Amino acid sequence: MFGIARLPKKDRQSRLVQYLADNPFATDEDLAELFHVSIQTIRLDRLELGIPELRERIKTVAEKSLDPVKSLGIDEIIGEMVDLQLDSQAISVLEIKEEHVFSKTQIARGHYIFAQANSLAVAVINADVALTATARIRFVRPVRTGEKLVAKAVVRSRNGDECKVRVETKVQGELVFTATFRVVEMSSYHNSMDDE
Repeated sequence: MFGIARLPKKDRQSRLVQYLADNPFATDEDLAELFHVSIQTIRLDRLELGIPELRERIKTVAEKSLDPVKSLGIDEIIGEMVDLQLDSQAISVLEIKEEHVFSKTQIARGHYIFAQANSLAVAVINADVALTATARIRFVRPVRTGEKLVAKAVVRSRNGDECKVRVETKVQGELVFTATFRVVEMSSYHNSMDDE
């Protein structure tokens, strides 16, 4: 992440507002590092500016842009869904905590990163039942405790009951995982299995 040299308070607050407009999922820790100030200073800035804490910002974004999930129960999505436009795109956020990492290395277990992307790829499909038929995945770099995964799924194509969904997962704008999923509606999945 790029750094900003120490700024006068008024300039810092102005840039803080602009930065959060483009990056609503930035944590106070991210912002403190970016602006070269303490976390307490960021919290005071947010209070003065009336900017809610991260959890509230996520909720606000989600309320504005969520279609109802059809193919999964909302509790089956790994991470917090913040955007869903069926058959178009979806975004979820997952903070990596102690239960997600190997205790020895503090590196996230791959199946959590995959599960976030996979559940998002299925959730974006406008169908009552959708399943992953294939996945081509790539782990770009290890993810550690405390990092926040922002996964974005985009439906690239649809051919009948089959969709190609691309998911990119980033930490502070840096790509850490990519996947391309072939997701099918349940009825066509049975037929394709019969053909094999």
